[in-house]
Amino acid sequence: MLQRIQTIFLAITIIGMGLFLAFPIWSKVAANGIQQANLTAIRLHHQINEVQSNEQPVYYLIILAILVAGVAAYAIFQFRNRILQSALCAVNSILMTVIMGLVIYFTFYKTAKLFDPELPGKYDIGFFGLVGAMLANVFANRFIRKDEREVQQSKRFR
Repeated sequence: MLQRIQTIFLAITIIGMGLFLAFPIWSKVAANGIQQANLTAIRLHHQINEVQSNEQPVYYLIILAILVAGVAAYAIFQFRNRILQSALCAVNSILMTVIMGLVIYFTFYKTAKLFDPELPGKYDIGFFGLVGAMLANVFANRFIRKDEREVQQSKRFR
């Protein structure tokens, strides 16, 4: 049924991925204030000075985030088949782990070499949207499995 708690958690997963897509994920400003780097779901932007900048597209983050939101939306309507719903949540967990790995790779390895290696930068709303989506997906999967156990137990009592 759509009014179950896992539906709310799957909706939070979709909202979290929307935040990941809409807001910056990570930013770093040099000590001198001239150089800066920003990571969004679209691009990694490195401003070297007022005139010079580098951009690297990261469109695969958009593709993965939309895929996660789509799988979560599809899982909401699979409430009659809890095994499939649980499997979809597991797929989402894998996809979000890949996204998290890519974000960590960009923030620690790609941009650490650009300027001020001792400054770590700061994570922005997009990153916390991803973390919230991951947690909501884990809770949704937990409640789906709990419902499945309760259904199996009630069948056993009949």
